[in-house]
Amino acid sequence: MGAVESTEIEREPLLVPSQPAINTQPGFSRVYGRRWVVLTMFSLLGFMQGLVWNTWGPIQISAKHVFEFSSTDIAVLVMWGPVGYLPWLLFMWLMDKKGLRASLLLSAFFMLLGAVLRSVPLKDLHYRRWMIHGGQLLNGLAGPTIMSAGPLLSTTWFAPDQRATATAIASLIGYLGSACAFLIGPLAVPAPNGTMGSTIYWNQNHIGDRIQFVLYAEVGMIAALFLAVQLYFPSRPPIPPSVAAASQRLSYRSSICRLLSNMRFLMIALAYSVPTGVAAGWAGVLDMILTPAKVSQVDAGWIGFWSIVGGCVFGVAMARFADYIRGMLKLILVLMFAGASLAATWFTLTCLTRITHLPSTQATLYTSCILVGIFINSSVPIFLELFIETVYPVPEGITCGVVTFLSNLFTGLLLFCLTFYFTGQPVCRH
Repeated sequence: MGAVESTEIEREPLLVPSQPAINTQPGFSRVYGRRWVVLTMFSLLGFMQGLVWNTWGPIQISAKHVFEFSSTDIAVLVMWGPVGYLPWLLFMWLMDKKGLRASLLLSAFFMLLGAVLRSVPLKDLHYRRWMIHGGQLLNGLAGPTIMSAGPLLSTTWFAPDQRATATAIASLIGYLGSACAFLIGPLAVPAPNGTMGSTIYWNQNHIGDRIQFVLYAEVGMIAALFLAVQLYFPSRPPIPPSVAAASQRLSYRSSICRLLSNMRFLMIALAYSVPTGVAAGWAGVLDMILTPAKVSQVDAGWIGFWSIVGGCVFGVAMARFADYIRGMLKLILVLMFAGASLAATWFTLTCLTRITHLPSTQATLYTSCILVGIFINSSVPIFLELFIETVYPVPEGITCGVVTFLSNLFTGLLLFCLTFYFTGQPVCRH
C-alpha cells in the first residue's frame, strides 16, 4: 500500500472544545514608547485632582481668617471629594462604553470648571464660600475616573512585566498631589500672627492675596492639562501589548453582578476600603487633628507631606517587586497592615500622654504619622493588582471603580462624623 496524503477533514482534531473558542490573542503584540506620555498625562491629572482636593486642610487657619470658615466648613470642603464619587456608576459605564479618552476629558473639564469657580474673586464672602464649595464638588466629580482608571491604563498600554509598576505610578500620583498641598499651602500662604490693631487688616489682605495666587496657579496648570488631553490622549494603542489587553471582557451589567456576588472580592474590598478611606479622610484634616497637640500649620504640613510621599515611593518600589514575584501579594499586604497597626497604636498612645505618660515630642509625632502613611498608602497598588487577578475577566475600570467607591464611602463617613466633632466658630474680622 502506498502513502496517501491526508485531507483537511482528516487533519481536524477528534476532541474539540465543548464551547466554541474565541480567538482573543492578537496576531502579535507590541509595546509603544508613547505609553509613557499617556501615563504622564494621566498621572499629572491625578496629581492636580489630589492637589485641589487637599487645598484647604493644610491652610485651614488662614482660610478661617480670610473667608470666615469654621472647622466644620473645612471638614465639608474635604468631604466634597467622597461626595463627588456618588455617581460613580455613570462614570464606570462611560469608561466601559466610550473608552478612557471620553471619560478622562469629562473629568478634566469638571476639574477645570471647579478650579475656575474657586478662583472667582467675589467680594461678598457668603457667595465666595458657596463658589468655593461648588468648585470642590466639581473637582470631586473627577475622582471616579482619576482614581479608578490607573489599572485599566496599565493593562491597555503596558506589558505584563511593567503593569504593576504602571498601576502604582498612575494610582499613587494623586496621593502625591495631596501631599504637595501639605507643602505648597503652608509655604505659600502665611498663617495669621494673631496681633491686634491695624496689622491684622493688612495681614488679612496679604493672606487673601496669597490664597488667590495659589488658586490662580492651579487654574493655569489644570487648563494646560485639559488642552493636552484634548489634543492627544488615545483610548488604546493600535496593537495591544499583551493577550490580557486584547481579550474579550464581560459586559457592564454582568461585571457589576459578578463583583457583587463574589464573596472573596467583597472581603478583599472591605480590607482595602476601610484603612485607605479612613487614612485619606484623616490626612485631609490632619492640621486640625494635630492643632490640640501644639503642632503648627507648617509642621503639620511637613508631617502630612512626608507620610504620603513615603507611601508613594515605598508603594512604587513594592509594585516593582511584585512585577517579579506575583505569588506574594497577600503576604506583602499582611506585613504592611501589621506595620500600619503598630504605627497607629504608637501615635494614639503618644497623643494620650496624660494617661499613658509616654513622651509626646515632635520626633515621635513625625515618625508615627509618617509610618502610618507609608504602610497604608503603599498598599494601594498591591491591592489593585490583587483585585484584577481575583475577578478577571471583569474590566479593570469597573473593578477599581467599585473598590475606590467603597474607600471614598468610608472617607465620607469619617468626615461626616468629624463635622459634628469640630464645633469651632468662624474667625471674623476685627
